[in-house]
Amino acid sequence: QVQLVESGGGLVQAGGSLRLSCAASGRTFSMYVTGWFRQAPGKEREFVSAIGWRTSNTYYADSVKGRFTISRDNAKNTVYLQMNSLKPEDTAVYYCAASARETLIIAQYDYWGQGTQVTVSS
Repeated sequence: QVQLVESGGGLVQAGGSLRLSCAASGRTFSMYVTGWFRQAPGKEREFVSAIGWRTSNTYYADSVKGRFTISRDNAKNTVYLQMNSLKPEDTAVYYCAASARETLIIAQYDYWGQGTQVTVSS
């Protein structure tokens, strides 16, 4: 089992920045890929970004490419999502998730955090 706890969400004006953190505990975190997903009201949950633990590969949705940066700190078992140039359409609940496979498919993520709200005002 892997437990994930997100933090760092909040209210920010358009153009501002936030950094989300995902702290993991439980099984050896280095075995997993960690992804960030988000869900806006009335919309389906969507992929935002992911990072591999063995390969260090990073992946981004087109909508956030160039604005968001994912990174990890193995020693702290924590994954970060630095979000810059935020837009009102980035408003959503952001979830951290872990998978045993290096995948971007939501259904293949086994463990999920509780989510953290990000609100971007115009």
